[in-house]
Amino acid sequence: MKRITLDKIASATSRLELSHRASLTEQIKASVGYVLALRVLDRKEVYNQLEDPAGRMVKIYPGDVITGVLGERKALQGYSGRVPERIAVGDMLHLLNLGGVVGLCDSFNPMVGPPMRLEVLGAVMVFPVMESREGVAAHIQMKALEPVASLGATPPVVFVSGTCMNSGKTLAACEIVRGLTRQGLKVGAAKLTGVALRRDTLAMLDCGAARALSFCDAGYPSTTAATAPGAARAVLSALAAPSVDALDVIVAELGDGLLGEYGVMPILEQPDIMGRQTVHVCCASDPVGAFGAASLFEARLGRRVDVFSGPATDNGVGCNYIERQLDTPAHNARDDAERLGQAVMAALRGQALRPSEVVEEVRNVAV
Repeated sequence: MKRITLDKIASATSRLELSHRASLTEQIKASVGYVLALRVLDRKEVYNQLEDPAGRMVKIYPGDVITGVLGERKALQGYSGRVPERIAVGDMLHLLNLGGVVGLCDSFNPMVGPPMRLEVLGAVMVFPVMESREGVAAHIQMKALEPVASLGATPPVVFVSGTCMNSGKTLAACEIVRGLTRQGLKVGAAKLTGVALRRDTLAMLDCGAARALSFCDAGYPSTTAATAPGAARAVLSALAAPSVDALDVIVAELGDGLLGEYGVMPILEQPDIMGRQTVHVCCASDPVGAFGAASLFEARLGRRVDVFSGPATDNGVGCNYIERQLDTPAHNARDDAERLGQAVMAALRGQALRPSEVVEEVRNVAV
C-alpha cells in the first residue's frame, strides 16, 4: 500500500466522498465500478476536462493524477470503450467521458479525436471500519442507493427520451421541470441512462427540481440493457420514498437514443416501471427520427408519444409534419417552452388532445 496525492477527483466517485490524500493497492480487479488512480499522459485541445464531485469542469494536464471509474461507453458521437480483462500498475487506459469513466477505447468519433491516455497507478482504497487500517478497493456501489426488486408506488413520471445523442433531451427536461415548478408542483428529476456526469441533473436542479438523482447514484458508471432497469428502479424508488417533502411528479431523462446501447428500451418495456401514470416526451433530430420513434412506440410498446420536441421542432416545417402526419403535439424547448410545459401538464391531467382532435373541436364550435 502506498500513499499518493490526487490532483483531481472525478464526479463519478462523488458518493464515496474521496479525499485528495489516497492510499493505493497494486491488487486491481478489472471490473466495472472500481476506482483507480491514474496519471494523465497527453495534452489535448478538446476533451481535456474532468467534472469534479461538485459538478465543476476542471482542466487536466499531463502529469496530473486523477481518479477514474472502470466502465463501458458506447457513444455514437463520442468514445466507445470497455474494461479490459486484466489491469496492472503501469498499464495504459483511456478517458472515456468527462465524468471520469475509464477503460480501453476501441472506437472514437473524429469530432473528439483520439482519447486521452492514462497510466494506471493503482486501485484507490477506502477504510469502511472507523480507525481501522484494513482497507478495501473502492467501488462506487459501496454508498449507492438501495436496489429494489420491483418498483412500488411513485408520483407520475414524465419520461424524456430521444432518437439519438444531442437531440435536445436535457434542454427539454429542464424546461419541463421549470414549467411544472412554475405551475406549483414539487418536481423530482432523474437521469436514468447514459454515462456518468452530474451536469444534467445539476441543470435540472437549477431549473427548480427539489431533488435529483442519476443511475450513478445507484452505483453504475454507465448503463447497459442488463443494468438500466435495475438502476431506474433504484432511482425512482429513492425519489418516491415517503418524506415531509413529497414530490408531485418526477421528470426522468433517458440518455442516448431509443435504440442505443444504454438500455432505454429495456426500461420502457418493464411493466412495473411503465404500469403507472406516465407521460412520454420524445426529442427527435429530424422528421424521419420523429416518424421512426412514433412507429417504434406503437410497435414495441403499444402506446403513443405524448409530445415531440428537439431539433425536429426548430421551426414550423418540422412541427407541421409532426402534428399533421403523426397527429402528435410538437413544441420546441427553446422557443416554445411555455407551451411544452402546458402540453405535459395537460397530458398529466389526462386532458391532452391530439392536433386532429383540436381541429375537430374547432369545426364543431364553428358549426
